[in-house]
Amino acid sequence: MQKVRIALWILVAVALFAAGALAVGGIPFLQRTETARLEPGAPLGGAFSLVDQNGAPVTEQIFRDKPSVTLFGFTHCPDVCPTGLTQMALWAEELGVDAEKLRFVFVTVDPERDTAAALHEYLSAFDAPVVGVTGDPASVAAMTKDYKIFSRKVPLDGGDYTMDHTASMILQDADGNFVGTVDPSESREAALAKIRRLVAG
Repeated sequence: MQKVRIALWILVAVALFAAGALAVGGIPFLQRTETARLEPGAPLGGAFSLVDQNGAPVTEQIFRDKPSVTLFGFTHCPDVCPTGLTQMALWAEELGVDAEKLRFVFVTVDPERDTAAALHEYLSAFDAPVVGVTGDPASVAAMTKDYKIFSRKVPLDGGDYTMDHTASMILQDADGNFVGTVDPSESREAALAKIRRLVAG
């Protein structure tokens, strides 16, 4: 519970920051996904072979048998990713036992830095049952392309870099078909209503 309370404060602070940024024209990493042009029920994605945060194999079957909420991001993300993962933790708490009917997934768009071990450490800071996904950079790039996710490396001063990426979470049904998205600008109530409908089928 303590982690959730701390996470809630983070969520509020970041939401205020994001709202202000959007009001003055947006920020680079709040990129829209091509899935915005998909109709609900449309097939999404393709075959892939990656690993989770424990090094275990992960394939497209992760998006089968249960509806899923997926965030594509990276562990060095300053705002969108910790906010999204905090939301997942809060949704899981709100859903209670129904959270077991849903799969939360975090796919890195920065596999060069986000090894399985790095994902394990990062995700352990959030009270959410999230499956992390990483792997060979070329395989990750192919997977994100199949799922119509935008990502781009952006050089920073000093030789470091950050990543621009799709900020919306992707909702899929138990057959892996596209259901919709949750946008960072949506209210907590609107987002939670979408998650409840996803669980209910």
